[in-house]
Amino acid sequence: MNRRRILVVIALAALVAGTAALVHAQNEAPKSAPGAAGQAPKVLYDFNALPDPVKRMLEQIAAAAQSGEIENMRPVFESNELKPMVAAAYVEDPIAYWKKQSADGTGRDVLAAMLNVMSAGYVRVGQAGDEMAGDEMYVWPYFAEIDLGRLTPAQEVELYRIVAPSLAVPMKKDGKYSYYRLGISPSGVWHYFIQ
Repeated sequence: MNRRRILVVIALAALVAGTAALVHAQNEAPKSAPGAAGQAPKVLYDFNALPDPVKRMLEQIAAAAQSGEIENMRPVFESNELKPMVAAAYVEDPIAYWKKQSADGTGRDVLAAMLNVMSAGYVRVGQAGDEMAGDEMYVWPYFAEIDLGRLTPAQEVELYRIVAPSLAVPMKKDGKYSYYRLGISPSGVWHYFIQ
């Protein structure tokens, strides 16, 4: 999988997400839950606004996911400072875990979920300068950080692109997103891909 193809896929995902952002802006401002300082997290779509280390990690994850072979994710883990969290408890081998959790035993549905999550808008959470404490993070999709009970119609469509309606409807009632989320620190360390 060449770098140009990966960038095209990420750019197309960003274009689709950017179109969704334009629709949000034209319809109404997103109704987000308050953040740590009483501010709603700002939903972002611009891939180019990310720090270079974050972009590089996203490209590596996307290349491995697009290959259709979950074993191609292993070099991504090995290039990372640590293995990303994939469950609430420590998992020695994330790939074996994903295969076990997947519908078909190959993990391809997990790879598809990664790409779908990465195609949505994202938020930057935590305090700048607190990266050493693990507080600052770029999180996909932004749904993980907002109140799903207050989505705009355009945001609901974006949610349905990631989560089947049978899962999304109960999430909206609870106001909490409970599907896969991806977190990468500003230095490019992949911290988690977890439900």
